[in-house]
Amino acid sequence: MSADFSELRVKMVDGQVRTTDVTSAPLLDAMLIVPREAFVGAGQRDLAYIDEDIRIAAGADGPRYLMEASPLAKLMQLAEISQTDSALDVGTGTGYAAAILSHLAKSVVALESDPALAGTAGSTLSELGCGNVAVVTGPLAKGHAAKAPYDVIFIGGSVEEVPAALLDQLAEGGRLVAVEGQGNSGVARLFLKAGGVVTGRRAFNAAIKPLPGFERIRAFEF
Repeated sequence: MSADFSELRVKMVDGQVRTTDVTSAPLLDAMLIVPREAFVGAGQRDLAYIDEDIRIAAGADGPRYLMEASPLAKLMQLAEISQTDSALDVGTGTGYAAAILSHLAKSVVALESDPALAGTAGSTLSELGCGNVAVVTGPLAKGHAAKAPYDVIFIGGSVEEVPAALLDQLAEGGRLVAVEGQGNSGVARLFLKAGGVVTGRRAFNAAIKPLPGFERIRAFEF
């Protein structure tokens, strides 16, 4: 018996998202509209709305995941996205976050390092009519300078630290949201650019799966 995905979306929003202080009406509406099951494999669709990160690919540099709904929503709410914003989705995977962003921002660049995932994202987003999303490929930590600056940058997994290359691609007044640190030590941070200077602040604790390619370079020690 097939799942009623529309009903599961409502349960996800009401049980996982609203209960974690997400109150943005446009964001909640987007999460009710975008079919999360379209962004996982056919054999995973019945699991698309579980309250966990979902593995979507093995990945050459490490496994890739569809982020759990609650931290994803909290990060996007933190960014205060408006319909005039240009957004960069770093590590789009199969494109779910980009699809949500497409309902919130004016334009979205969905950056993916894995060509196979980028192809899947492009096809799915096109099928769903997300015409304001452009899928591009390249190293995640370098961002996509060709279409910078961005009003919003969303990083789709935890990182050891946010690289300067991404902060440099923020527009004046721009916001970058990311989770720094792994496991239970993860902390969501909001970075703001004002007067040409980027500052960051701690927002909330968040335990999400890491995004490969953001490992801190270790200094050599004697």
